[in-house]
Amino acid sequence: MNGERFAELAGRYSELRVALVGDFCLDRYLEIDPARAETSIETGLEVFNVARVRSQPGGCGTILNNLSALGAGTVFPVGFAGEDGEGYELMHALGQAGCVDLGHFFQTSERRTFSYTKPLVMESGRSPKELNRLDFKNWSPTPKPVQEQIASSLYALAKQVDVMVLLEQVDEADTGVLAGGVLEALNQIRHDHPELLILADSRRGPAHFPSVGLKMNREEFTGLTGESADMPLAELCAAIGRLAAERGQAVFVSLSEDGIAGARPGEAPEHVPCQPLRGEIDIVGAGDSVMANLAMALAAGAGTSEAMTLAMAAASVVVHQLGTTGTASQQDIRPLVCAY
Repeated sequence: MNGERFAELAGRYSELRVALVGDFCLDRYLEIDPARAETSIETGLEVFNVARVRSQPGGCGTILNNLSALGAGTVFPVGFAGEDGEGYELMHALGQAGCVDLGHFFQTSERRTFSYTKPLVMESGRSPKELNRLDFKNWSPTPKPVQEQIASSLYALAKQVDVMVLLEQVDEADTGVLAGGVLEALNQIRHDHPELLILADSRRGPAHFPSVGLKMNREEFTGLTGESADMPLAELCAAIGRLAAERGQAVFVSLSEDGIAGARPGEAPEHVPCQPLRGEIDIVGAGDSVMANLAMALAAGAGTSEAMTLAMAAASVVVHQLGTTGTASQQDIRPLVCAY
């Protein structure tokens, strides 16, 4: 890809309208100063003194951060937060991005805010060391009225947006945004709007999604298809092409250090290697940057290989951002892409 083609695609980003549907959570980082360690008089245990607290949207919010960094026109978060302190922080953090329309994101007393609290030991001259994480999740099924409100938003947005991005972050089925009733609505939207680009990812694997485009990792792909996990790359690409043809939708499979492979119906599958490493890495957020860049590039008219090239460049930027869930802007991506 040359600079002219990059500018052509990226120049369309500011016109794109994106519905971002799924599990938004609050990432709260507690930066611990080990020089201020104490011993609790009451328990005799070591006390970690937090010198700084920083919060940012996680889960779907990480994709949102990347969409914002790329210069998306309007992003419509679709989901919920609880009526709690974490929900207040999450709503505030989501509203900081200038591209965001929060008209389809709501707080409800029937759910708690999905949160990751990450203690980090910060020592001068050393990379941040993450201690045991503290998670806040919902373990009961998402109530029907909450599902219905989300489905109503999706029906309205399907007529307005250029792309829908779906991300399921929860481990237990039906406990998050993409519960059964919402998936039924998406199936109907696919029927009513066959031309709408919809791209989905789930940490539970993609088997339960309706006929939408999929982004997954190698393990999820082999679990879905029954293909061998250690097949040669050429055979893997061919299998990805077959799945895309069978589903009638795009399929992308991230391959860690081997890059990414993908196919769209009627096209030959393609493979793009990952960028060379440039030092110490932190892989947190890399998959979400890939998702954001695939969605934006495809919605802007990129070919399969072009979209994957942009996604790999974005992932390279993000993995070199340590101790945080990073993002990649157009300015970050351009020199990596145009160096090919």
